[in-house]
Amino acid sequence: MSSYKEFLAEKQKIDELYKSGYEITKVEENLSGAFLTFERSNLNGKSKVTQVKLQILTADARKYFSNLIMAKQKNLV
Repeated sequence: MSSYKEFLAEKQKIDELYKSGYEITKVEENLSGAFLTFERSNLNGKSKVTQVKLQILTADARKYFSNLIMAKQKNLV
């Protein structure tokens, strides 16, 4: 698969999680890529948190989620 197609696949996974109400809560980076932890509170009023982990391999997808994190921080400040 070309690196652009890999990027699009990773971007789509990130976007789908964001649309489902998940937010990035933890980023672990190493030489193999980045491991993102997404969390979402249940919508039924319980305090249980659902976690999803996703590995990101492409540099473009790493830039993409970094920009999402920075944009969220700018809106909160």
